Amino acid sequence: MGNAHGRAHAAEIRQYAHDRVELVAEGLWSGGPLERGAVLELAGACLPAHEAFSPRLHAEMLAMAGAAGITPAEAVVVGGFTDFVDTVRAVTAGPHPVSLTEDDCTAFIVPDQRTEGAGMIGQTWDMHDTATDHVVLARLHPDAGPDALVFTTVGCLGQIGMNSAGVCVGINNLTGNDGRFGVTWPSVVREMLAQDTAAGALGVLLRADLAGAHSYLILDAEGRGYCVEAMPSARPVQPLETEPLVHTNHVTDAEALALESERDGELMANSRRRLELAESLLSDTGGPVDPDRLMEITREPTAICRWPDAKYRVESSGAVIMRPRTGDLWACWGQPAENDYEHFSLTPAAIGHV
Repeated sequence: MGNAHGRAHAAEIRQYAHDRVELVAEGLWSGGPLERGAVLELAGACLPAHEAFSPRLHAEMLAMAGAAGITPAEAVVVGGFTDFVDTVRAVTAGPHPVSLTEDDCTAFIVPDQRTEGAGMIGQTWDMHDTATDHVVLARLHPDAGPDALVFTTVGCLGQIGMNSAGVCVGINNLTGNDGRFGVTWPSVVREMLAQDTAAGALGVLLRADLAGAHSYLILDAEGRGYCVEAMPSARPVQPLETEPLVHTNHVTDAEALALESERDGELMANSRRRLELAESLLSDTGGPVDPDRLMEITREPTAICRWPDAKYRVESSGAVIMRPRTGDLWACWGQPAENDYEHFSLTPAAIGHV
């Protein structure tokens, strides 16, 4: 990072890492106040799990940390914040704070049968409003494995994406009570995006020693898809069939329900409302689903597209729509209701399913 552009990104990563460590230390997300040193000690205890899960991605995370001037422990926090707070609450036996503010994403998979033959996956990405300025879209060209387009934030290996083999991954945060010193979700997403099929991506998720709870949505170019409420101690899998799958920020499977922490009543009601709204907007009475219809769902102003308020400070920091069979990805920075989507693509010939 010798040029001015690189130095600017390094400074941005350092600031974002500082902000995220402070959010953990304040205790509103993590069950009680902690000294900064204690936060980083807990984050450092997650590093062996990252290295064991994927030495390649662990090395990439350390290289990013070194170039940005942050420690490896800070890299765990800045990238895997919402899993890491599950870890902190569990290992410190901290209470689940009633005032907890979680990110609130609305995600969906639409099968081939409900489109014009090419299934789609998409979502909003909602987070504490300090995250929005740090949202980026990266185009990755690894030495081995498929290329990828990855929606993420600075300092984070990856959050949502599509690869040139036609595998897409989306996520929602869940609030788990079984956090552990494990691998955080950005590394899991990136390793899933190194696979050639949805089944391969699912296998990665099922073997991961997870630090915290997320739901993962998977779709490939052949139309195979899954939604997994992935807790460290349980991974119920719901296959995609003939109707869309929608997921928000609460557990729906009985196997995972016992592992879900209590959430603020207003936030839980909002999660259920977003689920009902998205399912209604994807009902078959509206005819075939196309990218424009999915974009409009992300713009729904009463619940799905989020604006921050003084109590929760959660906003839609961006949104993504992906069509793996054609290699098309549409991404939006900030609230979809107020910003335009931009189109990006991976070479269809590289996908091999057209």
